Amino acid sequence: QLQLTESGGDLVQPGESLRLSCTAPGLTFHYYVIGWFRQAPGKEREGVACIDGNGVKTNYSASVKGRFTISRDGAKNTVYLQMNDLKPEDAGIYYCAALIDLGGVRLQVDEYDTWGQGTRVTVSS
Repeated sequence: QLQLTESGGDLVQPGESLRLSCTAPGLTFHYYVIGWFRQAPGKEREGVACIDGNGVKTNYSASVKGRFTISRDGAKNTVYLQMNDLKPEDAGIYYCAALIDLGGVRLQVDEYDTWGQGTRVTVSS
């Protein structure tokens, strides 16, 4: 059964950086688009970034473009989210999720069918 596990969440100050990891042991990695999503208290879950099965195509939400970078290491079955210049509004639970790669890199929450448990990011001075 496909399992995703996030790690790397922490408490940081505004302007600092964090790198989140999403591992998927046993996954045939290149068959899946992996996306990062976040959910702040009282808000809906929103897409942050995603990357295709080959690590070539990416997509970012407007709010993080230029500050966040998604990448994947096929040998380690891991997808990373490098987050720079963090802002208080970036805080929330960050989830990674997977969907079969059919050629698109979309950030629609309801298209992803396998989710991790999440890792908390807090941005506060």
